Amino acid sequence: MPEDARAPLLSLRGVHTHIGHYHILQGVDFAVPRGGLTMLLGRNGAGKTTTLRTIMGLWQASSGAIAFDGADIARLPTPAIAERGIAYVPESMGIFAGLTVKENLVLAARSGPLDSARLDWIFGFFPALKKFWFLPAGQLSGGQKQMLAISRAVVEPRKLLLIDEPTKGLAPTIINSLIQAFTELKKTDTTILMVEQNFHAARSLGDSVAVMDSGRIVHAGAMAQLAADAALQTRLLGLSLEVHQ
Repeated sequence: MPEDARAPLLSLRGVHTHIGHYHILQGVDFAVPRGGLTMLLGRNGAGKTTTLRTIMGLWQASSGAIAFDGADIARLPTPAIAERGIAYVPESMGIFAGLTVKENLVLAARSGPLDSARLDWIFGFFPALKKFWFLPAGQLSGGQKQMLAISRAVVEPRKLLLIDEPTKGLAPTIINSLIQAFTELKKTDTTILMVEQNFHAARSLGDSVAVMDSGRIVHAGAMAQLAADAALQTRLLGLSLEVHQ
């Protein structure tokens, strides 16, 4: 196996991030393996969203190194980071409510016209988007908006997808549809780093996991190991995954 295939796709070493007077990330260290899905878990306020935004360059790391595909990206502007093959789906979804579903995807296709085969692949996950192709995105349901936000991120092939709480506030049936879509997406060449509070989704999708507390990584390993250890879950997260089926 080539050396670069064994190396993690993304790694953070000693990353600190300040927002105003607040010291949010306090020496974050963890790696995201190539392929599959890494869950970033932790209590509210632990620093998970700040971690994603720092990786994306939306907030600048005060110190530390962020390596992506062998290159340091910690000081790059957000557009340059995106051009390297990283897409970000924020908790707010980031769609354009006044534009149609089609227009949202056209804007997200940075390299040119929409690829019809890629669209068919997306519609296989999210058939509602094909149905509402010419509908303003603001008129979609919450679940459909999340589907559109994810589709915008993958309308072109990406190396890494950063996703912040995709199931938040959604009905169980929609959550199950998203789990199925992410399960299929995991079979592609796209690596995923996901923040998630729904532990059923975390258990179902996660291959590896990093747990944050107070701006630091306090545990990293296989998701299956964490899912099987109720005492470890309670110590790290304050509750057992069994409570959230």
